[in-house]
Amino acid sequence: MKLHSLLFTGVFLTFSSHLAFAQSVDFVEPKNGATVTSPFKVVFSVTGMTVKPAGDMTANTGHHHLLVNADNVPNGAVIPADEKHIHYGKGQTEAEVKLPPGKYKLTMQFANGAHQSYGPQLSKSIDVVVK
Repeated sequence: MKLHSLLFTGVFLTFSSHLAFAQSVDFVEPKNGATVTSPFKVVFSVTGMTVKPAGDMTANTGHHHLLVNADNVPNGAVIPADEKHIHYGKGQTEAEVKLPPGKYKLTMQFANGAHQSYGPQLSKSIDVVVK
């Protein structure tokens, strides 16, 4: 009986430790497949990391970037700053986005204080239609 309890406890603690360190990003809004009117609100979320402004290189921190019709940025690569790669370096977790009418793939990419991407594991893409 004690061996069974010890095994269960070990499996539970191992499983729990993996959950505690899970890192992910998501769009709170808009949702995938949404039709929006420009300008529209984008709300970012991150789990397992802390949002800090650009320049802060504390471990397990970073800030959001919005990529418009662009793929996620490989781990360690610096995210460019242009019309397709919008930086939220003040630590913003939401923004008003203006886009002309059309279909768009929006990718959220989380990166460290030096704008170095955390890679595909901390990115998320959705499709939206702007009316």
